[in-house]
Amino acid sequence: MSKRTPQSASGLRDRRHRRIRARVKGTAERPRLAVYRSNAYVYAQIIDDDRGVTLVSATNRGAKKKLTLMEAAKEIGASIAKAASEKGITKVVFD
Repeated sequence: MSKRTPQSASGLRDRRHRRIRARVKGTAERPRLAVYRSNAYVYAQIIDDDRGVTLVSATNRGAKKKLTLMEAAKEIGASIAKAASEKGITKVVFD
């Protein structure tokens, strides 16, 4: 392993994220959908990179009932799709 290779999981994730973000950019017409999964929670947000603004976000962090990650992901997907359609967002770039 090279000395420049990150030693932690978060360092490796940051490296992957920078590599992807070099190619993927959200615009006002087609914002970026960023999804992050931790060991306990799922987060999703729709971002307009031109203005640097989060348009819609969803998470299962404040959920009243305990769900598996798969169930939580389905719920987050449905809630972010509903919120996006209410704001008139029909197409996104997946990050």
